[in-house]
Amino acid sequence: MPLAGVIFDFDGVLANSEPLHLRVYREVLAPHGVNLAAADYYNRYLGFDDVGVFRAVAEDSGWELSEETLVELIRVKGERFDTLAEQGETLFPGAADCVRRLAAEVPIAIASGALRPEIEAMLATAGLSHYFKAIVASGDTPRSKPSPDPYVRAVELLRPCAAAASTTRTDDASDCFVAIEDSIWGIESALAAGLRCIGVAHTYPAEQLRGAHAVVPTISDIEVDAVRRLCEQDVTQLR
Repeated sequence: MPLAGVIFDFDGVLANSEPLHLRVYREVLAPHGVNLAAADYYNRYLGFDDVGVFRAVAEDSGWELSEETLVELIRVKGERFDTLAEQGETLFPGAADCVRRLAAEVPIAIASGALRPEIEAMLATAGLSHYFKAIVASGDTPRSKPSPDPYVRAVELLRPCAAAASTTRTDDASDCFVAIEDSIWGIESALAAGLRCIGVAHTYPAEQLRGAHAVVPTISDIEVDAVRRLCEQDVTQLR
């Protein structure tokens, strides 16, 4: 199948923001008597969006979280994260070059559990906004990852762009979209949506990403030809 488009996760793939998210979650939760351990965040909560994180932490902590408090937590967390993100470079080395490489060949999008303002602010700061044809962010789908909903929606938005850019496409069934992920929850989401998936070992060691069809050490190791070959291979032989 020909490569039709590429869909990036954001936190942990393009943006080195997971440590920053953890820091802000800790700051926001501390006044409520909740101590969020780093191991718990990376092993239990990282795959969720903000709503999912706060609800899961509350449930695990035996804390009755009201909708009013949830809304306030999300607001304060978002504002604090934006303030800290503006103070320094957040993209992984090579991320911007990878975006440019792939966008020069096929339409690209983002499917993420991050808030849209966070994504847009970091892309704008890096001068990358115009490369992305679509962004699916927290709250844009009924369910977040590991549900397939974010990737399904991203494909829906990207498919018309892929059709317009292709000179060889015959039908939708022949389209191959590739996801780039850094977590087991994201990989699960991408595979459930029917995408080929490349795992990037930024956040977790490569052996924990073996559910993906291919794994690379960093975002800078992703080359266009390798992504194309992933679509050309028999999926049953990739893992």
